[in-house]
Amino acid sequence: MHQPSLPEPSLPERPFAEPPDLMAVLRRTQLAAMENLRQVQGRTLDCFGFGTHECAYEVVASGPHWRLRHYAGPGGGAPLLLVPAPIKRPYIWDLTPDVSAVRFCLDHGYDVRLLEWLPPSEQDGDAGVEAYVEAVVAARRAAANGPATSPFVLGHSLGGTLAAIACALEPSLARGLVLLGAPLSFTPGSSRFRDLVVARSKDMARQGLVAGSQLSQGCAMMSPGTFVWSRMMDGMFAMADPAAMAIHMHIERWALDEVALPSRLVCEMVDWLYREDRFRRGALTIGGRRLGPADLSVPVLAVVVPADEIGPRSSVAPFFSKMPAGRTRIIEHPAEIGVGLQHLAILAGRRAHAQTWPEIARWIDAEA
Repeated sequence: MHQPSLPEPSLPERPFAEPPDLMAVLRRTQLAAMENLRQVQGRTLDCFGFGTHECAYEVVASGPHWRLRHYAGPGGGAPLLLVPAPIKRPYIWDLTPDVSAVRFCLDHGYDVRLLEWLPPSEQDGDAGVEAYVEAVVAARRAAANGPATSPFVLGHSLGGTLAAIACALEPSLARGLVLLGAPLSFTPGSSRFRDLVVARSKDMARQGLVAGSQLSQGCAMMSPGTFVWSRMMDGMFAMADPAAMAIHMHIERWALDEVALPSRLVCEMVDWLYREDRFRRGALTIGGRRLGPADLSVPVLAVVVPADEIGPRSSVAPFFSKMPAGRTRIIEHPAEIGVGLQHLAILAGRRAHAQTWPEIARWIDAEA
């Protein structure tokens, strides 16, 4: 009797699942372990009294990856908008009761608001320079209504760079701009950090997020002298001064609070600014406009530390030389002990709060 033939079993085109990318898995595991270690270190330092001591504030506005703080104070003075760098949490501006830019501004009667960058979600991975500049503009609009109440904008590091671009995009954004260790010029030799970024940075995906621990690790590997050895030497020198040592430990605690950044923002900062120097050359396109020094028409004060390898005088002066005459000023602040990185001396240094911040206040009052 004839038996009907059974059809040959069909085999899947790909009988085995794609093997995982072992290096990618190991990298994710390493980053997760680093994040966990940082959290443990942070909680330990909190137990020893090196946690946050921020002034009271209320959140008065918010948007994609940002929110606006308003600090309680006597007010009556000029309105200020503080713009921290998005790579860290903003309490470096309010580190301790003795070294707090926020408290200094409140004590001088200024009406203080701070743009707080929120950790981006995976959906924010394609946010670039333009999105962050637009956030500064949106925060200013939320902080005041109309040119008559335009604030003075103060920005540190990358926050100052973004604030300067925002002020060039919308000249009515501010009555004046104060840059604290914020580079604007990225010509070869303008800063040691700039040259290292250009020489050693690699191409990376423009989608997704870059973990904060990955950014810190990359900076440490790129420039160990700036981000590793100088911090260690600062800690050693601070041991002879209890007050300096306390500030150093508070900064070490702050440094553990990493925040991820969108990959696109990191790539565009490296390519558009550090490598191509578009802003100084008048070739930075934001909101359909090409921006450069001629577009930054508000009065600008830059505070620099000669020992700072990220935002020294040479990272500002070439940009200022292309701006309208009589609208710029540069103050040099000396290096300090206890600040970890000299890039933080303007915000966390005792001498800065005793001498340089009063000078900043005099400039604001004169321009108000």
